[in-house]
Amino acid sequence: MNREAWDAELAARQEALVRAMTADGPVPDGFDAGAVRAAARGILLKRAGEVARAWPALAGSYGTSWKAVFAGWAAGRPTRGSFRDGWDFARAHRHDLTADAATELALAEVRWAHAGDSPPRPRKAAVRRVPGGAAVHVGGRTRVFRRDRWRRSADRAR
Repeated sequence: MNREAWDAELAARQEALVRAMTADGPVPDGFDAGAVRAAARGILLKRAGEVARAWPALAGSYGTSWKAVFAGWAAGRPTRGSFRDGWDFARAHRHDLTADAATELALAEVRWAHAGDSPPRPRKAAVRRVPGGAAVHVGGRTRVFRRDRWRRSADRAR
């Protein structure tokens, strides 16, 4: 076997191994299936930790079950980075989010346009609902307005 053929075969085996560990692909011949699955599980848990740092309210809303829930969702999905992984997870679970996690998602959506299949791009202006109010983004600045604060300021004005 010449050098180019050997390099191509090695690259194909490496790609198959990476696919088995990150995208729920089949375990290539010659590898210990248990070890590959354990490495894949470790990668999923590491992804969950990275997403938790990017989306603390989202992860916090799941408490101690966060890593298991995220790993179950992420299995078979290649990573797009912790910000996108968290965003995609939050969108998929939008109706189950706590108020803090829903606010975190709304703040991302008010700042960034994201169709799901392309990288997010900054918005110039947008408004999104948050629990108890609205998030407004204009000219690179974002403010959250809450109904309870509006009422308190109106009461003080009387």
